[in-house]
Amino acid sequence: MNRFVRSSLLLAVLACISCSKPELVDVLIIGGGAGGTSAGIQSARMGAGTVILEETPWIGGMLTAAGVSCVDGNYQLQSGIFGEFVDSLVVEYGSPEALQSGWVSYVNFDPHIGQRIFTDMTEACGGLLDVRREAVVTDVKAEDGDWLVSWRDSLCKRHSIKADVLIDATELGDIAKACGVDYRIGMEASSETGESIAPVEANDVIQDLTFVAFLKDYGPDADMTIDEPEGYDPSIFANSALNPMSTVAETGQTIWAPEMMITYGKTPQGRYMINWPIYGNDYYVNSVDMSREERQEAYEKAKNFTRCFVYFIQTQLGMKNFGIADDVFPTEDGMPFIPYHRESRRIMGEAFFTMDAAAEPFAFDKPYYRTGIAVGDYAVDHHHFRHPDWKSLPDLEFYPIPSFNVPMGVIIPKQNDVEDLIIAEKSVSVSNLINGATRLQPVVMQLGQAAGALAALSVTENKPVKGIGVRQLQEALLEAGCYIMPYLDLPKDDIHFKALQRIGATGILRGEGRNVGWANQTWFRAGDPLRGEDIFVSDIYGGIRIEPGEISVGRMLELVRSAGGAVPYSAEEEWWNKLGLEDFDRERTALRLEAAVVIDAAFDPFGVFEVDYNGNFIL
Repeated sequence: MNRFVRSSLLLAVLACISCSKPELVDVLIIGGGAGGTSAGIQSARMGAGTVILEETPWIGGMLTAAGVSCVDGNYQLQSGIFGEFVDSLVVEYGSPEALQSGWVSYVNFDPHIGQRIFTDMTEACGGLLDVRREAVVTDVKAEDGDWLVSWRDSLCKRHSIKADVLIDATELGDIAKACGVDYRIGMEASSETGESIAPVEANDVIQDLTFVAFLKDYGPDADMTIDEPEGYDPSIFANSALNPMSTVAETGQTIWAPEMMITYGKTPQGRYMINWPIYGNDYYVNSVDMSREERQEAYEKAKNFTRCFVYFIQTQLGMKNFGIADDVFPTEDGMPFIPYHRESRRIMGEAFFTMDAAAEPFAFDKPYYRTGIAVGDYAVDHHHFRHPDWKSLPDLEFYPIPSFNVPMGVIIPKQNDVEDLIIAEKSVSVSNLINGATRLQPVVMQLGQAAGALAALSVTENKPVKGIGVRQLQEALLEAGCYIMPYLDLPKDDIHFKALQRIGATGILRGEGRNVGWANQTWFRAGDPLRGEDIFVSDIYGGIRIEPGEISVGRMLELVRSAGGAVPYSAEEEWWNKLGLEDFDRERTALRLEAAVVIDAAFDPFGVFEVDYNGNFIL
């Protein structure tokens, strides 16, 4: 039993020493995982005094403390703090190619390196961010318009903090529940979400979790075989890779060579992440509403299941030289601090994001795309194989959707009696199905960054969280180098990136989603000709009539002027060039990117027309 586990169990039974008056802080984040750490960094960067309380000795959550250090998706959408994190990995390992050490991901790294990078990022916040590790929250309540939180440190000393804004960044949404927020667990019925592949009846099934292991090759002559774990049954793992016990190949299903299985999550330092989904160490348990003690018992069983898989690798696959790495996690057994949770509580929020909203954003009945605060491009990836009745569940493996953005309203509880609470990590207001895409590391980090920005705006503007407008938050994220629309046309350092993002978020010009093999994409079609039928302005400029067909540069400028846009009648070419546009010729067909830049400069519709949480214009 490692020190962290012993400490957690001890804290549950020991009496604690009281301390004096509550500490006062602007923003308190409970949970220092991928989302919570990103929230803390962004909040502090925007000038809010911020504290993170994290239960484990490490920050970074699923990327570090849980050991899932092979990133899924957003390889072409590396923005904000997630992008900074990847840039730091490139510096650490020497090149982007060095991160491609395992075949499951283009961004692989060693968990302890990720932990150090996150630590460096938090310590660079100029004293406005304080991270308290091995901190266990014991109580949370609203008091006089603030949040009062009690917690215990690793020495069992009791503390309290009073905060203006509270962010729940826990792995399972425990703080949201303690604050009285309504939430969902498991799969919703199709009648509730409108998703065609959702089950007819709701259930409490969540995704499998995984207790990851990291192996190291100790040399061809080494024998690192562990003692046979309790309950070991090799048949459970027989089809995880090709071996004498394999039976899947006989049915025509894919079966992997052991060498492919073991290198799936190879890190740049030559360690091997064991997070194998095919008859591997995924483990089903719904621990969301369990007590702390019940969870710990369940997680020990999940850890033992992974040790069984390690023993199978060593004995049945003939890899006795691969042992649990002794230089990744500072735990007695060499295992991660926490399991990898793919699913948690999901709150009832101001917006409810579903798979259909992601699949057809411009046709969905609520234009959530206008309110985006995070982007993702990974498929809808669900793990249910270890559930006892998995064959009866919907087939959700890599259901195709385009790249997507996640609406602001998912991080804000809908209840009017819960104020100044923001939700991060995986507990946001999404359906069970689309959680298969929003749960991934880059999206969670972006949602955390948005939560931190929202909290900081609430504090610095002296407004309640729900008093901060969608556009104000989006502008803050654009300033921080984030995407609010998942358009691949321009990199984030392009001079026209923000204009394209802003006009995209109004819907005046709309992009196109594509599925290209495994890649989910969305393109603004910046270099395509501007056509009248591609311009949607009736919601905000109802009197404008635009004929179909290609539109010339001159006609575009005339249309903008006729609607009251700030385009000069003289020195048109000079004005055009000041916008950073080239090749001024009134007779040629205008391009979609040129239209976005001109509309943004002449009207500022993004700044003028606020939208509500559902994406409707507030006129």
